[in-house]
Amino acid sequence: MTKRSRHSYQVTLSMLKERIAAGGNTIFAEIDQAAAAKEAGLHLRPTMLIVFGNPKGGTPIMDAFPLAALDLPLKLLVWEDGDGVAIAYVPMSEIAARYGVTAMEDRIAAIDAALERLTGAVV
Repeated sequence: MTKRSRHSYQVTLSMLKERIAAGGNTIFAEIDQAAAAKEAGLHLRPTMLIVFGNPKGGTPIMDAFPLAALDLPLKLLVWEDGDGVAIAYVPMSEIAARYGVTAMEDRIAAIDAALERLTGAVV
């Protein structure tokens, strides 16, 4: 899922991080991929990967379907290009389908709805 932000790169990142925390989630990592490229002597447009989640939501899925942990916690990719700022993520329903997660439809739908609200704040 890719969406366009109506805000600048820095404002988009700030808003997403604030909303992640306000939603009771934890940011586990922020990977500044442009900074890593710069350290390697390369150039990359502003690009940040935010790894976040709520153990109450993801742990039952990972417990019942261990391979789901390959894609959990959730991730948001934010980058700036000539068209503005974009946000991308893999919906929980796609992750669940990838790993054959069953009997957790309500949980999956709730996570997808939370991702939609989170990203909807900036698009």
